[in-house]
Amino acid sequence: MTKKSSIILPSTSISRRSALKGIAAAGTFAAAPGFVRYAQAQSSAPIKIGFQAHKTGIGAAYGRWYERTTTAAVKAINAAGGINGRPIEIITEDDGTDPKRGAEVVAKLATQHQCDVVYGTLFSHVVVASAPVAGELKIPYFVVSEGYHVASGKLNRYCFQPGITDVRSQVTAMAPWVSGNLGKKVTMIFPDYAFGHDHRDYFTPAIKAAGGEVIAQIPIPPTESSFTKYFPQIPAETEVLYHVMVGPAVLTFVKELGEFYGSNKPQLFGFIDSLEAVDINSPGLEFLDGSHFWEGCPRYTQANDSEAMKAYRAAVGIDDNGAAVGDPKDVSTAAHMFGCWETLYVIKQAMEAAGYQGPADRAKLVEATEAIQGFEEGPEHPQGDKVFDGKLHQVYGHQNISKVEGGKLKVVHRTEIKDGMYEAEGDYTQQAL
Repeated sequence: MTKKSSIILPSTSISRRSALKGIAAAGTFAAAPGFVRYAQAQSSAPIKIGFQAHKTGIGAAYGRWYERTTTAAVKAINAAGGINGRPIEIITEDDGTDPKRGAEVVAKLATQHQCDVVYGTLFSHVVVASAPVAGELKIPYFVVSEGYHVASGKLNRYCFQPGITDVRSQVTAMAPWVSGNLGKKVTMIFPDYAFGHDHRDYFTPAIKAAGGEVIAQIPIPPTESSFTKYFPQIPAETEVLYHVMVGPAVLTFVKELGEFYGSNKPQLFGFIDSLEAVDINSPGLEFLDGSHFWEGCPRYTQANDSEAMKAYRAAVGIDDNGAAVGDPKDVSTAAHMFGCWETLYVIKQAMEAAGYQGPADRAKLVEATEAIQGFEEGPEHPQGDKVFDGKLHQVYGHQNISKVEGGKLKVVHRTEIKDGMYEAEGDYTQQAL
């Protein structure tokens, strides 16, 4: 599979060039023929958003910060009048970062709690297990996951990922920089489930298209607690070690990697997932100095941060180092949690366009979300401007490559939206509602 340079936007929508140059302010919708803006809601009852949270299990650190970001965004939205004049009420259920429990949580939020939509899930194996339930119950399911499962077209029309980019887009955008700046011969270490498989399946052709080569792939079980036994599998000719690990053992992973290599290491390119919620100045991580990481949203304050980014960071309560204000040991999951903030504003935008009043309007909400074409950088979308593909239910945005310098992460390259675009493999709009 080779890298594609184009994207299939909705057939009635603008061209890619005009999408990139003319994304309207954070309330922009496609005026697609046949799409009707619905009457404004009259009810004053709260909009119930079911939050499928990883409060326990291997995703607990993400769940903690997803919840804080959600709380901050809802506070801001409600303070500004809510959605169509109605406040948001968040109803949280812990899915334990477990697929079976995740599916049960979606059903509970839809049927027992009578939520209007379900939102928030990160881990891909939980999303994949939960999505069929959302489709069967016809409840819109807005995930903040970054896996390729939504954009693949293999889920259903009720599943959306409008607030965070997917792995295929991320690696497609960054592979040319890795090949051109770090090395051509790459060994990949990744978790052995859907999220890791996305990296395996899409970085491999992307680096080949950029003149490089993946010479070894090393999958690791997601529940593994020690990693030293895997490192001898890394070929000696490796120029770049591409690593992406998740869960509570990530600190162990990077420490053991340093112990294995010492100072004689290949170039390291990691997804910040390997260090999310981990202090980069932890003892044993000194060997990371000079290495590079992908970040969806920078953990550390950057010199060119926009006013919107500064306001967002203040609202969610993170300091200049990306830790909780007042607790430097409580490091955030900054590279992902911005997606919660932005997704909630997408839900607001779509509900207002649909004149959403209740569950009977869920089909209208789906169509309204599909009609969105993009978002302008600003208070509602502090991570940056984006293009949304209504056929794929997936958003495209900028990626950041950061270098570890002096115990901090400094952004050294920011991709363009077009760098991560690829040809669509499906079209959810052709499915029945």
